[in-house]
Amino acid sequence: MKKILFISTFIFAVVFMFASCESGKSPDIIVKNNSKKSLKNVLIKLEIEKIKTNIDLSKPFRISSKTDSVIPYQLADNNNDGTFEAIYFVSDLKTGDNKFYFSNLNDDKEIKNFKKRTQAELSVKTGGKWDKRKYIGGNFVNIKYLRVPNEHTDHSFYIRYEGPGWESDKVGYRFYLDWRNANDIFGKLVDTMVLQNVGLDGFDSYHEHAPWGQDIFKVGNTLGIGSIAIWTQDSARRVDNTDSVICEILENGVVMSKIKTTYYGWKAGKDTLDLQSYLSISAGERLTKCKLLLSKDIPNICTGLIKDKKASLIVPEKNNGEWSYIATFGKQSLANDSLGIAVFYNTKNLIKTAEDKLNYVVVLKPDNKELVYYFAACWEKEPGGVKNKNEFIAYLNETIEKLNNKPEIIYPDNKAKK
Repeated sequence: MKKILFISTFIFAVVFMFASCESGKSPDIIVKNNSKKSLKNVLIKLEIEKIKTNIDLSKPFRISSKTDSVIPYQLADNNNDGTFEAIYFVSDLKTGDNKFYFSNLNDDKEIKNFKKRTQAELSVKTGGKWDKRKYIGGNFVNIKYLRVPNEHTDHSFYIRYEGPGWESDKVGYRFYLDWRNANDIFGKLVDTMVLQNVGLDGFDSYHEHAPWGQDIFKVGNTLGIGSIAIWTQDSARRVDNTDSVICEILENGVVMSKIKTTYYGWKAGKDTLDLQSYLSISAGERLTKCKLLLSKDIPNICTGLIKDKKASLIVPEKNNGEWSYIATFGKQSLANDSLGIAVFYNTKNLIKTAEDKLNYVVVLKPDNKELVYYFAACWEKEPGGVKNKNEFIAYLNETIEKLNNKPEIIYPDNKAKK
């Protein structure tokens, strides 16, 4: 008994010693959540040059926290110079300080096994030919860069599902890469990546129910959900008249994906300008971030939501801080089931809310030729979907809480401490 007691005491002491060492270890990164509430699925961007650690970040490494043994991440070369400048990962954040640690790995097997939770793709036909603005024959191939051909228009059967697509494990989106330039929604029945299997027949069979889900939205001549436009003559006009358009897949990662589209010579009312659009989505999120860069100041950019007789307009009952929204909810999906859609905008940019025959609109003033807004769709049939209006309003309020409380990144100087 004494021997057993001695061994047990020894094991406890060793475990306690390692636990004490771990708890005493200085974190490599602190992410401060200034909200009074815990926040879920927060995308965190770290600037590699600011990380002060003895860990060699040029070799395989692990990110961990007290609650997550392994946190999936991706490296990003934001300026295309061949060197990684940023690390992206997604984590739930408790109120206050959230500590994260780096450690090197013997190989990259763990990294290769990260589950892919976002995707962005652009797929066009090759091996065929153009005939009267339609592409005949050929096979779809995924590409990262496209200057939209002059022959291309709507229903040319050249771009798979008519434009680039992006998705998270919650929802998928696309926009029409032609004169329509409007955003559409893919409702998902699964939490895996699906866009690679959509529209392979070259037609629009994705409007029909499939095991992965379906296109659940009718856009027509409206703003759909969060499409880019200008408010002119008391109506919203999409980006429908340009000299040329280039689309690029910037990120197609496990936790974040991003698409860049450059519209050259956009005729926006009385102005002509170049416009860059960056659409991005992160793991666990329904939100798409839309960041716009303009080559010149113009009176406004507007965006908004389709008007649907089956859905009701929702606006906040009170000021929620820096960010606000317009939203609708009802049986407005093509499958005739419940769908909530929303646009989130920064109140400092707001000129006015408005509406025309087709849309609910927010008219926004770019700040120093830059504008950021978000949009999101919640389908009742998605895994863990929003089933009713009250649940949708709860989602809107949670999203506002997150947007109003961007995480604060603290880079401790740990080189001298280890």
